[in-house]
Amino acid sequence: MSLHNFIRQMPKVELHVHLTGAVTPDLLLKLAQRNKITLPATTPDEMRRWFQFRDFAHFIEIYLTASSCIRTVDDLEEITRHFLARQAQENIRYTEFTHTAYTHYRQAGLLFADQLAALNRARRWARDAFGIDSGIVIDIPRVIPEDEAIMIADWAIAGASDGVVALGLGGPEVGNPPERYASAFARARAAGLPSVPHAGETEGAASIWGALKSLGASRIGHGIRCLEDPALVAALIDQGVVLEVCPTSNVCVAGVPSLPRHPVSAMLDAGLAVCINTDDPGMFDVTLTEEFIKLVDAFAFDARTIETMILEALEASFLPTAEKQQYRSAFRAEFSELRRRCGIL
Repeated sequence: MSLHNFIRQMPKVELHVHLTGAVTPDLLLKLAQRNKITLPATTPDEMRRWFQFRDFAHFIEIYLTASSCIRTVDDLEEITRHFLARQAQENIRYTEFTHTAYTHYRQAGLLFADQLAALNRARRWARDAFGIDSGIVIDIPRVIPEDEAIMIADWAIAGASDGVVALGLGGPEVGNPPERYASAFARARAAGLPSVPHAGETEGAASIWGALKSLGASRIGHGIRCLEDPALVAALIDQGVVLEVCPTSNVCVAGVPSLPRHPVSAMLDAGLAVCINTDDPGMFDVTLTEEFIKLVDAFAFDARTIETMILEALEASFLPTAEKQQYRSAFRAEFSELRRRCGIL
């Protein structure tokens, strides 16, 4: 199918992908064996069966177990190199990936400065090897006390001149409203770091309102429950907030019952700005190319719709203005040439 070929070859941007969740089953097994950690699986096929999630709570349980296999800064550098190489294979020219530094600090005693140095070595390697670029979102797990969230905000602020582009908020929404972390986000925003919290993934519109009003969100991770409140939809459009939608992830953790019943098409019809992402591609066994192909098959999106979502991601990124303009011009030229080669008007 010509549109599938167009998607495979087109330049891409991804803004919502977790570094630990991007670790493939093969690499996770290698890390577990190296660090003498026993997992409930010993082969890649068993790992994929293990990655069958009942719900979001079950996903978090497995995610934390996977995180425990990362014990050293060398492990961190290896998984980042592996991840960025896979991004290059997908023709993802720019990525903003989320790193939960707090987990590795608590589980393995890795200092933030050492973690950041490892990520940056991998980022420089990927830039030299593949010509792709990336930025780092440091996130707060929304189950920790406020004082520790402030510590993470300070980490992110310290890294703002060294690859960190935003402060995020992840983890289980239920019982953990965004308002709890308002001080940490205010601190980061005052230092010039944008706010990119998860909200409206497993909780309703109130969670998204909290992310907007209390955290000053520039983008919203997921946001798929926004359609429950027309006033919220209007606010998101008015404020130009882009929603980082992750369709396969939402299905895998039972946030939506199936891809054809995903609200992404209705979100676009409502006039919301949407970009498409994989969230945890290693755990959900999906690539960004496959995400777009699934959407084309489920909703009959055309090339222009796909292009628009890629450009929404680019515009919502935290790239410097001049670099963003260079990417924009290059992408539009490539889209035009690809449409011609694939026979798409």
